[in-house]
Amino acid sequence: MTIGERVEMLLKQIPDDVTVCAATKRRTSSEISEAISAGITNIGENYVQEAAWKQAEVSASANWHMLGHLQTNKVRQALSLFDLIQSLDSIRLAERIDRIAAESDQVVSTLIEVNIAGEATKSGIKEADLEELLAILPRLAHLRVKGLMVMPPYFIDQERARPYFKRARNLFDTIATARIENVNMKILSMGMSHDWQIAIEEGSTMVRIGTAIFGTRK
Repeated sequence: MTIGERVEMLLKQIPDDVTVCAATKRRTSSEISEAISAGITNIGENYVQEAAWKQAEVSASANWHMLGHLQTNKVRQALSLFDLIQSLDSIRLAERIDRIAAESDQVVSTLIEVNIAGEATKSGIKEADLEELLAILPRLAHLRVKGLMVMPPYFIDQERARPYFKRARNLFDTIATARIENVNMKILSMGMSHDWQIAIEEGSTMVRIGTAIFGTRK
């Protein structure tokens, strides 16, 4: 099955009000171009340098998202490449983004990445530290939080991921009702190739799909 055929099949299954972000780590620029031609409009990359050379080679228009952990020394370059930073995970990073964005009077859209299961092997802010991050956002004039991004543990049985998706949705709703300045909860990014159906059932508004679009990595 071609990338175009996979995209067509996927878009028929996913509701129109849910955004598909193609996860393109270690995929080629030609594969990305093929996905965009088939109807994908959002591209997610894990590494700043990889995104830079891919954007130089992909002529088709798309929105580019930073999905991977963003190091503070990569922020300046990232702000020139990405339309949305999905991996805001610390006060230090938030302040760095705001400071660099202020230099060019840029307003940066971000999602807060929450380590929803507290896994040591994954990035994302701990739930216990989230309140402290939210408290500083009203003074960061060049940063806008648009929602949350989460990645639950991988389970062969997709149903085991459901409690983590429920917790993320509850957290999303709680933050939305708090009416924090510079925070507008519109995007709940959760669900990947193996569990996107469960994620959407639990309120996801954006899914990050790699294998289901591009096939298994060679």
